[in-house]
Amino acid sequence: MSFPGGLVALTAATIVSVSAVPDNVRPEAARAFDRYVQLTEMRLEGEINGTSPLLWIDRQPAAVRSSLLTSLDRGEVVSARLQTRDGNKSINADGALIHHWVGTVLLPGVRLDRVRPVVQDYNRYAEWFGPLIQRARVMSRAGDHFQVAMRTEMRKILTVTVDADYSIDYRPIGTNALFVRSLAKAIHMVDSPGTASERRTPADQTFGFLWRLNTYCAFKEVAAGTYEQCESVSLTRDVPFGLGPIVRPLVSGIPRETLEFTLGQVRKLVGHKAH
Repeated sequence: MSFPGGLVALTAATIVSVSAVPDNVRPEAARAFDRYVQLTEMRLEGEINGTSPLLWIDRQPAAVRSSLLTSLDRGEVVSARLQTRDGNKSINADGALIHHWVGTVLLPGVRLDRVRPVVQDYNRYAEWFGPLIQRARVMSRAGDHFQVAMRTEMRKILTVTVDADYSIDYRPIGTNALFVRSLAKAIHMVDSPGTASERRTPADQTFGFLWRLNTYCAFKEVAAGTYEQCESVSLTRDVPFGLGPIVRPLVSGIPRETLEFTLGQVRKLVGHKAH
């Protein structure tokens, strides 16, 4: 789905940066993220056109894939951390962290044509995915392209509220698969949300709770139902000096928890609607 799964990467950054001075996104970090996305989307294009399997689980060694399929059949969400490299080199974002995770769930007994109308019903996301999503509204639609405004609230020691506009494109792949690309635009941090003193600040000018967010989802219909896979790539500020060994694993792990939660919610929602 086009759900902003990587969003809670920001909460870990909140925990470690609350006492730090503001640190706007650096141009070199933004360029590194752009390069990371460029190479990631090149890989994704190969999966869409059939050069390699569409689903991450189908690209794993046979023994690993068998174990993953067993977990999916049990109703579990499987997830993994990914890394896109530039040749044989890592892509490092100066003063920032790039978070890249993938999660997959099986929507049992549900055909793709039943899934698509549900995931495109963005106006009901607050009802279905609250309190994570506080409000959502389709601003415009032109065929398979959506412009959606969402307010997301993260609660992890501190509460962080984010407004963003999402540019979402649906791309059919044959008759039994679908690819969805969602790019967060105009990201703002919101202070005192819902009050007379509410104030929005562009994310690039804030502490770095969330600077960038791309989400890529693939749906594939199989005999058992439909697989949904979501891959999130996000950019947050780095961990303050001296806290890296302790805090960085937490910062990097929160997006995984979010993917597992949101995909699990989709499974419950679509499964309920199928009956």
